[in-house]
Amino acid sequence: MTEIIITLVTIGVAMNCILIACMYLVLAERKVSAWMQDRIGPNRVGPFGLAQPIADALKIVLKEGIIPAHVDKGLFLFAPAISVFTALLAFAVVPFGPVGESPTTWLRFIIAPNVDIGLVFIFAVGSLAVYGVILGGWASNNKYSALGSLRASAQVISYEIPLGMSALGVVLMSGTLNLEQILMQQARGGVAAWNVWVQPLACLVFYVSSLAESNRLPFDLSECEQELVGGYHTEYGGLRLVLFFIGEYTHITTISFLTAILFFGGWYFPGIATPESAYTGAWLVKVLVLLTKVVASIFLIMLIRWTIPRFRFDQLMELTWKVFIPLSLANVVAVMTVLQFGWDRWWLLPISFGLFALAATVAALVKQADINRRRGYLATA
Repeated sequence: MTEIIITLVTIGVAMNCILIACMYLVLAERKVSAWMQDRIGPNRVGPFGLAQPIADALKIVLKEGIIPAHVDKGLFLFAPAISVFTALLAFAVVPFGPVGESPTTWLRFIIAPNVDIGLVFIFAVGSLAVYGVILGGWASNNKYSALGSLRASAQVISYEIPLGMSALGVVLMSGTLNLEQILMQQARGGVAAWNVWVQPLACLVFYVSSLAESNRLPFDLSECEQELVGGYHTEYGGLRLVLFFIGEYTHITTISFLTAILFFGGWYFPGIATPESAYTGAWLVKVLVLLTKVVASIFLIMLIRWTIPRFRFDQLMELTWKVFIPLSLANVVAVMTVLQFGWDRWWLLPISFGLFALAATVAALVKQADINRRRGYLATA
């Protein structure tokens, strides 16, 4: 009975913290956007604009929820709930602190501990989010929403392949799908054991594929206003529209935690947060270290939004099918080769750079061939 109560308390605390974090991530994104564009950003509501998310939340809650007459009402209401539910459920097996080191029995840094297939669970649940997108577009009974949902679903399903295959290299090196064990292996080995040093290519593919799967710029083709009005949520407004964005920001938070855990050692930091740290408040320092890495990842995602222009849809699909999938497959083969012959894991570093250089060379040759072909066509026209 006590275990059930602790689990329910952990779920309540974690879910509320995520929802509050989503509110303030919107403010953070507006502040970062203003900084990138040499503006001030929200600064009217509360000191430094810190009460702006509260004002926005009250406005959304009190706003009238309009359901267009032509939509399929059941599916129309169900779609945003799926997006939020799947995003929150994926966080159940993500450790957000040093598991097993909490100061009291009532404080636990993971909702579902000791899940041996944690990584598979995250990918399985995360893949269900596409149902919210496709149902939202279909139930809207709007051709623009339907086209937006089809593009979004094709994008999400395509990028799930390199996303999973890039993480597979880490799984093979670690010998486990348990996120807690993957984190601890890196923590025991120190900074040199961080997977990003031996698999930088996998880290890059994982991170970029995560952006594409969460519909973040420059991969927000499903919300491309210039082409499809507002994408799959054109007909949505008020709280139901906000639910889609809560799912997006929750997904951003989850992939930032996964990036920190899989490639950057999780809560480990030399000197202050190690498995041997036993000073008072060591657990709090470890939580803060992990959150710092997560915040850094989220900040980078926000910077990318105002740095790289949006891809065309054909470029988006070519990137995954012609670049990321072959590179992630080659990375898996390289990891299997190193493990099979018992080579030192550091052989993966030059292999990763070699694969990246090969991909860049092929891309340059293909681009030049395309330029020559266009010049030849213009010359004969």
